Amino acid sequence: MTSRPLTFPELFELPTVVDLRTAARAVGISINTAYKLVHSQRFPCPVMRLGWRYQVSTAGLLKALGIEGPGVHLDDVQRGANFARRFI
Repeated sequence: MTSRPLTFPELFELPTVVDLRTAARAVGISINTAYKLVHSQRFPCPVMRLGWRYQVSTAGLLKALGIEGPGVHLDDVQRGANFARRFI
């Protein structure tokens, strides 16, 4: 069963490293397919094995999704809006 894919806002709120299940959601595949791709060394971005767990860097994941630039964070937008209000 494939979970609902992540949205852009959800992608930009990810921590620096995510588990394989989250990475699978980001690319829109099931966890079973993700494991098959990892074992055949065909997952779309580098995967780290830490003990029994697989981890994926968010930077590598975003790059594999074709998202090269930094995301816009909601708190940055809020700070910018607060700054702009000072001049109105």
